[in-house]
Amino acid sequence: MASPLAKCLCAAMLILTTLWASHVSARELSDMSMVERHEEWMAENGRVYKDAAEKARRFEIFKSNAQLVDSFNAGNHKYWLGTNKFADLTNDEFKATRTGFRTSKTTNTVKISKRFKYENVSAVPASMDWRTRGVVTPVKDQGQCGCCWAFSAVAAMEGITKLTTGKLISLSEQELVDCDVEGEDQGCEGGLMDDAFGFIISKGGLTTESNYPYRAMDGNCDAKKSASIAASIRGYEDVPANNEAALLTAVSQQPVSVAIDGGDYPFQLYSGGVFTGDCGTELDHAVTAIGYGTTSDGTKYWLLKNSWGTTWGENGYMRIERDVAAKEGTCGLAMEPSYPTA
Repeated sequence: MASPLAKCLCAAMLILTTLWASHVSARELSDMSMVERHEEWMAENGRVYKDAAEKARRFEIFKSNAQLVDSFNAGNHKYWLGTNKFADLTNDEFKATRTGFRTSKTTNTVKISKRFKYENVSAVPASMDWRTRGVVTPVKDQGQCGCCWAFSAVAAMEGITKLTTGKLISLSEQELVDCDVEGEDQGCEGGLMDDAFGFIISKGGLTTESNYPYRAMDGNCDAKKSASIAASIRGYEDVPANNEAALLTAVSQQPVSVAIDGGDYPFQLYSGGVFTGDCGTELDHAVTAIGYGTTSDGTKYWLLKNSWGTTWGENGYMRIERDVAAKEGTCGLAMEPSYPTA
């Protein structure tokens, strides 16, 4: 007959075995549900992998990102994340192809006016959304090409063209990617909006998207297509740096190109709400400020047009916190804003 001690040990072992089996079962169920979640995500995003090994690797990345999303969304934040089309990419992979802003290191060949023409504007609307005024073309997608700078510059130019001519024209980013070698502009390897504006001025304008369509890759400049001018600008100006009040004045008058620190996981997986960080001021991405407003709980925000397609963020747009304590603005968006002039 077993001793009482032996009986206790057996009982304890049985309990531990049961708990371990339960834990393993729960983990297997969790992994199975994640597999199903990945399969659904693949179907929704039309993702097909080249082989089983690649699929297994992408699944592990997806699982890690999905867990990050779930953990973040369980907290109390003003914005939320989602398993969007970038959910099977590491952050390094994402940054390598979806950003592309370069801080200026050279002097432009086209002189920039040092004035800020909106400095004497004293009254601005409480809110602004240039989309509602027909000044913004539909959201575009830069694909796997680091030319956010071209999309930001083009969106700002499309805006001023509409405001001055009454015509909303979708202009060509690919022309900038292929033909613009001003200063820091290096096609899919990155660039700077001011240099893009300088190139447009020196060339005499840009052609249309339909005439010189986007291909998401570097190419040789097509001189024949580039010769067909659809819109032009006369100059460009920088908004006074680190001054959200000045930026507000400018955005109240026209869409403005802004650079941001926008390459980290919170940006990659942003799904909606007013973005408050985490981010720094290492500027690596370019977007276009097309408005501003205040939420029902009093949170002030900027409205940004991005170039990552309509399935990212709020149908391709983002709201990001405005009027913050840091003079650089959230994610450094007040550091290097600029806009074209007609």
